[in-house]
Amino acid sequence: MFLSIDAGNSNIVFGFFDLRIKKWRYEFRIETQKNLPLVLLESKIHLFLLENKIKVGEINGVGISSVVPEINDLLLQFCQQFFGQEGYLIQGKSYLKLLVSTKRPDEIGTDLMANMTAAYDLFKQTCIVVDFGTALTFSVVGENGEVLGVNIVPGLKTAIKALFMNTAKLPEVELVLPPYTLGQNTVQSIQAGILYGYTGLVKGMLTYIRKDLKSPYKVIATGGLSSILEHLHDEFDLVDRNLTLTGIKLIREANV
Repeated sequence: MFLSIDAGNSNIVFGFFDLRIKKWRYEFRIETQKNLPLVLLESKIHLFLLENKIKVGEINGVGISSVVPEINDLLLQFCQQFFGQEGYLIQGKSYLKLLVSTKRPDEIGTDLMANMTAAYDLFKQTCIVVDFGTALTFSVVGENGEVLGVNIVPGLKTAIKALFMNTAKLPEVELVLPPYTLGQNTVQSIQAGILYGYTGLVKGMLTYIRKDLKSPYKVIATGGLSSILEHLHDEFDLVDRNLTLTGIKLIREANV
């Protein structure tokens, strides 16, 4: 079984890939904390493995993508101490052996590079990857595997949190699409404004990006929130919430 660790600004995701059936089989999330105690991480993973009847010895490879440098050493120590093996931390030099290339290897997020690696491996053509995470990102890889560029805007939860923290009377609300485009109460008004507003944002951004592309392309959505805006799915050729985990696996395999 292969383990991909995707450490983002909001959550650390642990994805377990069953090599026998060639599918992502289990997923565990923990809130990202820059001062996360190693013993707490180990206890939570230990409990998760017990609940799913996974033996530590079944893990025969670990790849790590982290956009939170403060926890990199913790994750590497965790792999060594808990699984008894080195975790492969993706960094700029990791891209030298990939079909996907970038002129700024030390600037681009390893999660975005994992997304484009997985998308290009799947389609072998120009791809636009829309990642619904803490940030909403649009990453584009060209027909020859070159990174064409990335656009970044605040994510859905980030926008909701900004409203909640910077206004006196607006509550923090659940990300659920309301039945009407015009909210009938305060909660629905926020939900409609954010979710229908982001629908327009995604469609508009894709429209502008498509105008700059000179070759056939595929559009892939990923991220933990990719399933929320269901009425956007006609814009995508594929919705794969495990795309980043797959990219981590591919990058590790190319370098080890």
